[in-house]
Amino acid sequence: MRHAVAAIACLLVFAAGAAHAGPTKSPELSSRECGLSTPYNVQVDGGGVWLYRHRGSPKEIFFHDGTLSVDRRVQAVSQADAQRLRKMEDDARALMPEVAGIARESVGISFDVLAGVMRTMTDSERKVRKVERHRERALEHIDDSLGNGRWDQDVFGDTFEANVEQVIEQVTGSITRSALWAVFTGRSEQLEERADRVDHEVNRLVEARSAALERHAQALCSQVVALRRQQDALEYRYRGAPLVMLEPDASSTPVASVHDAGDAARTSAIPVAGQ
Repeated sequence: MRHAVAAIACLLVFAAGAAHAGPTKSPELSSRECGLSTPYNVQVDGGGVWLYRHRGSPKEIFFHDGTLSVDRRVQAVSQADAQRLRKMEDDARALMPEVAGIARESVGISFDVLAGVMRTMTDSERKVRKVERHRERALEHIDDSLGNGRWDQDVFGDTFEANVEQVIEQVTGSITRSALWAVFTGRSEQLEERADRVDHEVNRLVEARSAALERHAQALCSQVVALRRQQDALEYRYRGAPLVMLEPDASSTPVASVHDAGDAARTSAIPVAGQ
């Protein structure tokens, strides 16, 4: 009985952790990744790059095909800056699908884990289908935001979190009921065997995918750093100061520096959820 109760407790903690971050090294998606942050919401599409916020100055920055607009007024820029702005636009347009892909894979790993735990511990495909419906909602949220080139500061806000919390409640409730039933019917050894199987299957499922995801995220950091370098090279001045869209983030552990001794961008491991 003592071992069975311990197994229940471990699985409940595991299920809750998986829903929030997965037992993986999945990157935490925020504007502070790579040691940089942006105070803006961002929309990138075929019409250009639009950065906007409700507080601070400037409130809006827009650039497309070498043309720059600040607070809805077209600005005079040099030919060199026009080229830099075109490069920034191209890079931002290439970056957004990469971010969306990382978000989708991160969600996919976590929900694969949750579905696997539910299937192994409850033997109920009906309950697994409930988890899958929440996965679909999470992926729809990503497709409707990042998938459409839109990065909001609160990209994973209340609606997304409520969906995740629902999954946690369903998984933990189902595991608790199934585990307690196994204990009270004298099948605690079977419960422990299932818990061991879950641990083995999760490690097999997550290890390779999380490593690949981390490598993808590190490569993305180098693209973000390249964007920052293009920004810093702009000759244009807003009220006598450089135009800042990406800036070092003092609240996070830097994982990418814009310049090193050899003036080359470098990256290291990205912060991960739960660390």
